[in-house]
Amino acid sequence: EFSPMDATRTDFNFLVKIVNEMINSGATVINIPDTVGYALPSEFGALLERLFQEVPALKDVTLSVHCHNDLGMAVANSLAAIENGATQIEGAINGLGERAGNTAIEELAMAVEVRKNDLHADTGINQKEITKTSRLVSKLTGYSVQYNKAIVGRNAFAHSSGIHQDGVLKERTTYEIINPQDIGLTESKIILGKTSGRHAFKEHLIELGYTLEEGQFEQAFKRFKDLADKKQEITNSDIEAIVADQVGRDEEIYELKDMEVSSSSKGTPKAKVILKKNGQLMEQDAEGDGPVDAICKAIDIATKAGAKLINYNVSSITGGLDAQGHVSINLEINGKPVLGRGVSTDIIEASAKAYLNAINKSLNR
Repeated sequence: EFSPMDATRTDFNFLVKIVNEMINSGATVINIPDTVGYALPSEFGALLERLFQEVPALKDVTLSVHCHNDLGMAVANSLAAIENGATQIEGAINGLGERAGNTAIEELAMAVEVRKNDLHADTGINQKEITKTSRLVSKLTGYSVQYNKAIVGRNAFAHSSGIHQDGVLKERTTYEIINPQDIGLTESKIILGKTSGRHAFKEHLIELGYTLEEGQFEQAFKRFKDLADKKQEITNSDIEAIVADQVGRDEEIYELKDMEVSSSSKGTPKAKVILKKNGQLMEQDAEGDGPVDAICKAIDIATKAGAKLINYNVSSITGGLDAQGHVSINLEINGKPVLGRGVSTDIIEASAKAYLNAINKSLNR
């Protein structure tokens, strides 16, 4: 595969020359990138049309495109590319990528699906996995999905306008061009409680599409039971969060056994953590600018990690004041970045888990 950097701003005659040379030299994929997201859809489509005219050999290889979203047109440019002969689109789930990101695969896939009669194309993507994949990528990378993002945003299928609500209730397609179930989005509802046993939990995991190894299952089940003691209504999103947080975790060199936090508007926040390492308990106190700062400082002192905070992000997994919070923390430890994640109904506890998770990851490298 050959990809001429910044093809949309280069001299066209030079682009033609080098694409010809690369095909003659054996390239089977020619990838035309809009490296800085500069092109308009009409320009990008016209560029590919002209390339086909000037480089007849393009018809014998795969024409690919790689669009960036600096002006918010990566998906539009990719669709213009499909209309003008491209058969491969490069992109990323949730539109992740350099600067403003790349073509959002889930948006492109559903645009092709909804407008397939006009685009005469098909992606072959299993659309029912889109929502789950988006959530998994978000949790593993620590990048939250904006609420109003197309297809996978929390509000993508939410209707607040009275006339919209009335229309959807009478006929869904009045205001929904995509059936939420087509992308694997199901209504969040109570599905398990504190009296549910291992078998019911395992069966529901299978219904959600998860199969865990025995050790992972036992840890996930324990966390589910702990959550059921704190939260009356447990949703599919809660369980997905437990699974995503549990699967792929490194060996816990340090384990959080207990924590205490005190904070007031007049005093300095204080925290105490009890960690377990190699069967031994260690206790550490610390003060901070806030309760989260205090608990993370206590962990840092106890583990001697010397971590530097790069980014801290907290988001709710479900609605309601009893919602689980998902915390992602990016730390720099020994000069290398590391991402930690934590989930709990207590934001301070979730923060402590995320901070400790990052430290454990750095020690397991």
